[in-house]
Amino acid sequence: MTRRFIAIMALSLLPGVVTFAESLTPDQLLQRIRSERAAETSAMQEREQAFLARRGEQARLLATARAALSEQKAEAERLKAEFDRQEVELAEQEKLLAQRVGHLGELFGVVRQSAGDTISQWQDSLLNVQYPERMKQLKTLAESRSLPSAEDLDSYWMLLLEDLAASGRVEQVALPVVAADGRRSEQNVLRVGTFAVFGENAFLRYDTDAGELIAPLRQPSGFAQVRDYLGSSAALASLPIDPSRGTLLAQLQQKPTLWDRQQQGGLVGWVIIALGVLGVLIAAWRMIYLSRIARGVKAQMSDLGTPRDDNPLGRVIGVLGAKPQLSDLETLELKLDEAILQETPPLEKGHGLLKLLAAVAPLLGLLGTVTGMIITFQAITQGGSGDSRLMAEGISQALVTTVQGLIVAIPMLFLHALLTSRSKGLIQILEQQSAGLIALHLSGAPRRD
Repeated sequence: MTRRFIAIMALSLLPGVVTFAESLTPDQLLQRIRSERAAETSAMQEREQAFLARRGEQARLLATARAALSEQKAEAERLKAEFDRQEVELAEQEKLLAQRVGHLGELFGVVRQSAGDTISQWQDSLLNVQYPERMKQLKTLAESRSLPSAEDLDSYWMLLLEDLAASGRVEQVALPVVAADGRRSEQNVLRVGTFAVFGENAFLRYDTDAGELIAPLRQPSGFAQVRDYLGSSAALASLPIDPSRGTLLAQLQQKPTLWDRQQQGGLVGWVIIALGVLGVLIAAWRMIYLSRIARGVKAQMSDLGTPRDDNPLGRVIGVLGAKPQLSDLETLELKLDEAILQETPPLEKGHGLLKLLAAVAPLLGLLGTVTGMIITFQAITQGGSGDSRLMAEGISQALVTTVQGLIVAIPMLFLHALLTSRSKGLIQILEQQSAGLIALHLSGAPRRD
């Protein structure tokens, strides 16, 4: 054994021997090998002694590990037996539960269905603002996958009773209200059951999507009755309510105003309105003019002996002169007729334009109708006839312009007839007075003032 070890060591040191063969003598090399061998032998002995010293401890640790393994195996067998026992017990309990649930399954389905129906009924109820948590409770009960407890059923029953009681009360409560300008504030509102709710100065509407009370921009009449009720102590009072629970109030917001209707008429509608305004201005101007002329003629009729130039009758009488020549009756009549003809155009001025406007307005309305139908057909061609909103613009223009044309034409006809009758009355006065003056001059009778 020692020889083999020496041979191995020699072989391992052979490269070093070759390297240092030139610098070490054989005795030095042998001495070096002996010293290294002695050092390694000493190190191996130390390791062997250490291993022997730890042998007892390792044996003790091995015994401890084997004991722990035995305990864990025993615990595993115990737990497996307990698991099998509980699994059998669980199967028995599930069987018992299935037997008992069979009687409550139908009740569970009825409760869920009833909660779902109640949600659909209370979705647009304005009581949701005063009791915001009740919808969450209903949704939890309707979407539950487990059997409801006795507390859940009792809570559901109480929700129904609270809604029934609140639906019959008229009370003032403090609730958040969103004004027409978007500002949110706390107000003392008057709630009349589930039919109507009134703010401090406006009717309120419940918005289902936002879950808030909103004061619409357009308010109906009748809020004075609410003020009278709040200011009185009478037990009975009349209050306006919306039986549709806010639907009518919401539709009122969609009702177009006069300005909206005018916008729907488009360019043709504005032209019709412009012609109507022009016609009214012309009619007013002619009415004022004819009224002034009528007053001058009336004043002249009271003093026929002194003709004045500020009225048609005075100018016609002035044609005769102070001393008319009665020998030439035909010439005198022609002069009077010429004077009347000269006074007629100013009296009938603007009548033809009014008549033209009365005739053109319906034609423009018809033009707007045709234009609106063209727009409607274009919308149908592009988007189909399924969406009525695409056709609303054309239909609105078609109907609105027709109405505008008739609204302008009918008053124009009445104004034209009124002005024509007044001007004809004045012309008739001129003709009557002229004929009377000729008769007076022919008879030689003195002129009556």
